[in-house]
Amino acid sequence: MSPAFLAVIAVILCILFRILNVSSTPQIPSIVCKDGQFMECFNKIAPMLREPYIPTRLWGFSGHIQTIIHSIVGRVKCPWPLGERVYLALTDGSTLTYDLYQPLITTVEDDITVAICPGIGNSSESVYIRTFVHYAQCHGYRCAVLNHIGVLDSVQVTSSRIFTYGHTDDYSAMINSLLKKYPTTNIVSVGFSLGGNLISKYLGEAKRPANIIGGVSICQGYNAVVATQWLLKWQNFHRFYLYVLTENVKSIIMKHRHVLLSDDIKQRYQLNERDIAAAATLPELDEAYTRRVHQFPTVKDMYSWSSSLNYLANIRRPMVFVNARDDPLVPDNLLEPVKQFASTHNQSLYIELANGGHLGFYEGGLVYPNPVTWLDRALVSLIGGIVMSHNDLLVAKRTASVVI
Repeated sequence: MSPAFLAVIAVILCILFRILNVSSTPQIPSIVCKDGQFMECFNKIAPMLREPYIPTRLWGFSGHIQTIIHSIVGRVKCPWPLGERVYLALTDGSTLTYDLYQPLITTVEDDITVAICPGIGNSSESVYIRTFVHYAQCHGYRCAVLNHIGVLDSVQVTSSRIFTYGHTDDYSAMINSLLKKYPTTNIVSVGFSLGGNLISKYLGEAKRPANIIGGVSICQGYNAVVATQWLLKWQNFHRFYLYVLTENVKSIIMKHRHVLLSDDIKQRYQLNERDIAAAATLPELDEAYTRRVHQFPTVKDMYSWSSSLNYLANIRRPMVFVNARDDPLVPDNLLEPVKQFASTHNQSLYIELANGGHLGFYEGGLVYPNPVTWLDRALVSLIGGIVMSHNDLLVAKRTASVVI
């Protein structure tokens, strides 16, 4: 074997090791929390927050690889939990569905429903959602998963719209339906990526049912205006991720084109199907379709209205935010406002991991990760921490009323 060939192999290996960050070491999550009493609940239930997160050794230290594997594979050995599909007819003519899953153990004292809002273009059938639902069921939680309008192949669109980045009416309809079924249940809102933005905005928009005792947001970007400007750049594959997101949303629109792009709808909202089909970025697609259907004057106005960052200060429920520094879809500068929020508001917790990518957080093994991710384990613990905090406050109020 020639020295030149060996040199080429060595260079390739060096590049791979650099890309995969193999020399990195596991790090303990960074925590921001002003409220010591609130933090103590998580210290009791989630000791993993004080331990290093150990990604899959060969590729887990690369945010890009974690994100790509999540988007293609989802989870390994994924279960298929059995549930009931609930259909809701909304006032605008839309047909909304959510899937309801009962707990697999009945020894848990508290009646808790985890109301889940998936990421963009995802549903109860998405692999990472199914894995988390099953894991939560095994810990005694009832789960309800919102199916974003237009995503499921088996459910036809019945109005002129699909889901959007900031409209929370669909999630609100699911919550109201759950409370009719289970009036005494306590609800923890959980949102992944776009879903994290939606549940945060939902909790900050108006007074919400008292049954909602807290929320957990994972890997959201908080500010759609800044995030989109950042994703439009070519460096570090940002534009590639934006292209994938655009094609995902576009495919949903085209799948239901017989309804969404009927002659009547196109005339009503001044839609041009060629412009929609030719859109190469989300701002182009939203200019051609979304902002017109939802009657915003500009795409920027729609993005600003959709951004949960503008609603955080009005949230009156305990909140936990989880992000990864190597998330290729969420730049570091978008994380500063939520860190500031957690450092100045009671019952708020911000958790930042050095690794994990976008919704990945695979752990264990050299090449093949554990079936349950760090995120799945952490979410169940974080929900438990919110429940404990809620119960502690109830006990404190009862004690105070007895003393008085």
